[in-house]
Amino acid sequence: MRKIILLTLLLLAAVTTGVLAATPEEIVRKSQAVFLYSGNDFKARVMMKLISANGQERLREMTMLRLNTGPIGGDQKYFIYFFQPADVKDMTFMVHKYAARDDDRWLFMPAVNMVRRIAMQDKAASFVGSDFTYEDVSGRDLTDDTHELAREESVDGKACYVIKSTPKAGTGYAYKLAWIDKSTFLPLKEEYLDRDGAAIRAFSADEVKEIKGVATITRRTMKNLKSGHRTEVSYKSTDYNIGLDAGLFTERFLKQPPKKWIE
Repeated sequence: MRKIILLTLLLLAAVTTGVLAATPEEIVRKSQAVFLYSGNDFKARVMMKLISANGQERLREMTMLRLNTGPIGGDQKYFIYFFQPADVKDMTFMVHKYAARDDDRWLFMPAVNMVRRIAMQDKAASFVGSDFTYEDVSGRDLTDDTHELAREESVDGKACYVIKSTPKAGTGYAYKLAWIDKSTFLPLKEEYLDRDGAAIRAFSADEVKEIKGVATITRRTMKNLKSGHRTEVSYKSTDYNIGLDAGLFTERFLKQPPKKWIE
């Protein structure tokens, strides 16, 4: 009886002060808002370093563009242009992300002058040889997973929610754990685990900077814990609200992207 009274008093105090714990879905929704939807649009010059288990390195350089075409958590468009190395130069990748249905993805391969549609079953495949998947680039829909609060703990002295997200349909992993910063709501760390609870991939936010008042992950790493391969990504330049035109995100510009936006 005393426990019930104590819990009731704590709940009343929370209601009175307005301090009620957010649900796991609300935490994930807010994290997606700051990680994937900040600003009306976004541009970054990206350096991607692919590092093998024995230390061999390959470099990819690209420009990434993103435009929000719906409310936060809703539709978006992504466009990526590759500068180097030679085997991917002038290659482009485009995503039309939808909140209520499967996303559309296209890849233009200049070597064969062909635009290829990325099938939905390929969304978990490696993105241009990296440890990121096609889906990692634009994110998963909130409703694709069930979410629960596993625990709360700190990462590098920053208090975090640890959210367990379990896919409703088959993926390359059984569930994901995400350490979400309580102050910025950015994911500071993620682990993708198999059915036995063994981590198979790991993400880390290695550097966070404030750009135009927006907390932004400017360096990040994804590791394949089975192969020892990892991918390090850094932003050489980043900007928000630059006035991107929705007309850019069409199949026409996959083959001839305007220099105004990709340089």
